[in-house]
Amino acid sequence: MKKYFFILSLIVFGLSFSWAQISEPVEWETSIEKVSSTEYNLVSKAKIEEGWHLFSQEKATNGPMPATFTFEDTSGYKVLGTVTSTETVAIYDSIFKMNIESFERSVVFKQLVSIKNFQIENIEGQVEFMVSNNQRCLPPTVKKLIFKLAQNDVTSTHDADTDKVVAGSIEKKQEKKGLLTIFLIAFLSGFAALLTPCVFPMIPMTVSFFTKQSKTRAKGIKNALFYGFFIVVIYVFLGAVVTWLFGASALNALSTNVWFNIIFFIILVVFAISFLGAFEIVLPYSWVNKVDKQADRGGLIGIFFMALALAIVSFSCTGPIVGTLLVEAASKGGIAPFVGMLGFSLALALPFALFAAFPGWLNTLPKSGGWLNTVKVFLGFLELALAFKFLSNADLVLQLHILEREVFLAIWIAVFGTLALYLFGKIKLPHDSPENHISVGRLGMGMLVLAFTIYLIPGMWGARLEMISGFPPAMNYSESPYGVGYTKLGSGGDNTAELIPDGAHLGPNDIIAFKDYETGLAYAKTVNKPVLIDFTGYACVNCRKMEERVWSDPKVLEVLKRDIVLISLYVDDKRKLPEDKQIVSKITGKKLKYVGQKWSEFQTLRYKANAQPFYVLMDLEENNLISPVGYTADIDEYLDWLNKGVKAYND
Repeated sequence: MKKYFFILSLIVFGLSFSWAQISEPVEWETSIEKVSSTEYNLVSKAKIEEGWHLFSQEKATNGPMPATFTFEDTSGYKVLGTVTSTETVAIYDSIFKMNIESFERSVVFKQLVSIKNFQIENIEGQVEFMVSNNQRCLPPTVKKLIFKLAQNDVTSTHDADTDKVVAGSIEKKQEKKGLLTIFLIAFLSGFAALLTPCVFPMIPMTVSFFTKQSKTRAKGIKNALFYGFFIVVIYVFLGAVVTWLFGASALNALSTNVWFNIIFFIILVVFAISFLGAFEIVLPYSWVNKVDKQADRGGLIGIFFMALALAIVSFSCTGPIVGTLLVEAASKGGIAPFVGMLGFSLALALPFALFAAFPGWLNTLPKSGGWLNTVKVFLGFLELALAFKFLSNADLVLQLHILEREVFLAIWIAVFGTLALYLFGKIKLPHDSPENHISVGRLGMGMLVLAFTIYLIPGMWGARLEMISGFPPAMNYSESPYGVGYTKLGSGGDNTAELIPDGAHLGPNDIIAFKDYETGLAYAKTVNKPVLIDFTGYACVNCRKMEERVWSDPKVLEVLKRDIVLISLYVDDKRKLPEDKQIVSKITGKKLKYVGQKWSEFQTLRYKANAQPFYVLMDLEENNLISPVGYTADIDEYLDWLNKGVKAYND
């Protein structure tokens, strides 16, 4: 009787304050968490205003009313067991003058239920609770809780739909950026192809043909425009065929496939050797003859076959460039091959249309000569350097440590150093014209290449080389991660291993990171820090750019090392899963055999995204603290995102 009289007194005392000012120091959010095919946790999260504490479910003699949850069994679900919660803290309450098990800042309650009928839309319950701030104690408050089920699947009521939309928008944004990059690279490659011995001499020949054979200047311009249009159609059709044959999603998966990278390393090396003059890659002459016969026909059909003849005749020069573009575009996935060929063909066709419209410009073109072969050789060296990026991808995915950072840079230094010597005229190749001097343009280009070669050299001793970040392997994939002759503590011994938790390792920029989700989450709970999930890949160029350009910033690095627990999940990790953990994919229906497949499926199912990098900041109950983000090159923008997530966790 004494206990209830005391509670009644508290109610009257609390009401006297509520008349003056309504106080709601607790906000509730609900979500549903899948445990098995039929069992789910009803999750109730309470955010508690600073200075207040919420009394736990534990009863205290002569103390406050404990937090009480009520769920009623229906035909749709059955309640299993009792409500559980995160850990309580013993807080001395000056009103009750005793230590009482309570919660501060936030608490998560879970009630396990078995769902019988997935057609039900909501599960309803209620919680009755009391809070205190040691100056006043509010009367018992009853809050209705609604847990929503959607389309036979269980999702969070407060952020799941939003996260799905945000994840989709991130992927679309990244896809747009990737396609724009492919288009620009392809467009520049098209101009490079123009300056090769197979294409450049054909510009004045073709334009003159159209202007002379046409009865009027307008007719000549029209024919030349159709010629350029058909060039675009031919190359875009090639890109469309590649996309159609492999499929948009399959192309994206190829980028981390070991055999894909090794095969295209070999192809690019062959292309490079061809450009250097060892041999020419040509299509069968029978094709050329048949197309030439069709080109003699008049009208649009004849013009189309003239454009096709250009594509076939110039294949020895454009083939390697087109092949390289298709390889790079295929690694991006989606419609990238289609977009790449559009950019390439536009640049290739544009001069024919412009010079046909303004034939006087032909007089400003430089004469054909040895410089055309120089351009071809220059492209050959670039293809050779790019080829080793594909070989590096294969090595990274397999974690063989054969082509580590120092070896990769040594190869690039050798390639670009040799290119500099060639441009200075110190090396001659089979198709070079005899020259007594080098042009000013060639000298200037040689100096630029030499400067770039010298820039690469400090990378052998640990320099970051941010200009090419993402292309060479990361700093931690190296014989000397801290520079030649240095360790974490300088030139002495290294005892940092004692500071690294079990299951963790030193990741990029010496951030302590976990490669296993469950292990990292368990550690985060012991240190009470939010989790940053980093969906990444060993062969992901943009992931390395983020680590080397954004994460290395002192302000960003301080947050990553001090305020969060980093879990890096590599979607191209080729380590085999134990037999008992190889489950059937819900997406493909095939067994998941590798660690990377597990994390890729995890990202796709939970966040409806499959692009990398992809960053998720979440609390210890696995709820998102802020909407996920993808590749974010702006340091201030990424830092602001981190700080907002950490603040949401601490509030």
